[in-house]
Amino acid sequence: MAITRDDVLKALSSVTVDRGGTPLPGSGRLSQVVIDSGNRVMFSILIDPSEAELFEPVRREAEGRVLALPGVSSVLVSLTSERAQGAPNPSAAPRSPGGAPAGAPPPRQGNALPGVRHIVAVASGKGGVGKSTTACNLALGLSAQGLRVGLLDADIYGPSVPKLLGLSGKPRVIEGKVLEPMQAYGLKAMSIGFLIEPESAMIWRGPMVQSAITQMLRDVAWGELDVLVVDMPPGTGDAQLTMAQATPLSGAVIVSTPQDLALIDARRGVTMFRKVSVPILGVIENMATFICPNCGHASAIFGHGGARHEAERLEVPFLGEIPLTMAIRETSDAGRPVVATDPDGPQAKVYREIAQKLWGNLTGASAGRAAPRIVIE
Repeated sequence: MAITRDDVLKALSSVTVDRGGTPLPGSGRLSQVVIDSGNRVMFSILIDPSEAELFEPVRREAEGRVLALPGVSSVLVSLTSERAQGAPNPSAAPRSPGGAPAGAPPPRQGNALPGVRHIVAVASGKGGVGKSTTACNLALGLSAQGLRVGLLDADIYGPSVPKLLGLSGKPRVIEGKVLEPMQAYGLKAMSIGFLIEPESAMIWRGPMVQSAITQMLRDVAWGELDVLVVDMPPGTGDAQLTMAQATPLSGAVIVSTPQDLALIDARRGVTMFRKVSVPILGVIENMATFICPNCGHASAIFGHGGARHEAERLEVPFLGEIPLTMAIRETSDAGRPVVATDPDGPQAKVYREIAQKLWGNLTGASAGRAAPRIVIE
């Protein structure tokens, strides 16, 4: 049975948003309703950040009303907020050593994620810089320090975590709509790649992406974690804003290659996180040098030192350089990440040292900040 937008709006007309009984469709808070070919319904409700707790029952009621419609396969509903026009621009304010504006308001905080101490976004301004491989091995480097670590693949259009960790199959539903994360090499992992066919193309608009990310955070039984590493999609769009506004991120790590083209986009990534008051925990230079597997000679095929210099210019920490080697590429493609399978090798040592610096910056930068709680359908 085909579901129409009118069907959804009719179901939502019985959901009220205030004491006066204003229906959700007439409140000006409802986003565009998106219905895909699988009869999955997606929309968001616009709120002020201070209204998050108040509107959670509204979100749940709206979800239930639409899910009760005949033929609906699933419903993705998120609470979203926007910075008001005319609000102070954090990028123009003086900055603390951690990269956040001095005296700026704290990042937008959603509901806390019980048991999770820190959430760290690993991001890049553009694709093709090895961000996902870096995020995976960085998570393993943190785990090697005895920390409890989770890895969330927030790249809806190009999920890489299942391949990087050699995982397949679907996560188990343990109660209601709560999913049990997959596990590999001591990490708890979740990805949209576990929920769709490997060759499926995710032709989703912004609100759908926002809802999927929000729900992969909230309705997963992460348990007790010291760090949840989030592999962000490249760029500075809806997914990044969703994470920054709906989740109290402890900070962000920017991955870039040394060449100028990549650094231009890395700057945009730093600027975006600063504008939403998320501290920059560090910059990583990936593919810093190519190490010949035969003679061991190092060649700076993408240049060298560009990310370090950019970090100094932007006054944010520099976490280290990762070489371009056959070992990293081969282990990543095989689902056997180098930090887990060759922990004493030179490549694993580099990742572990970067992870140690990150943990030091993280625990110093986020002292006293609350950890998040978050939903998936």
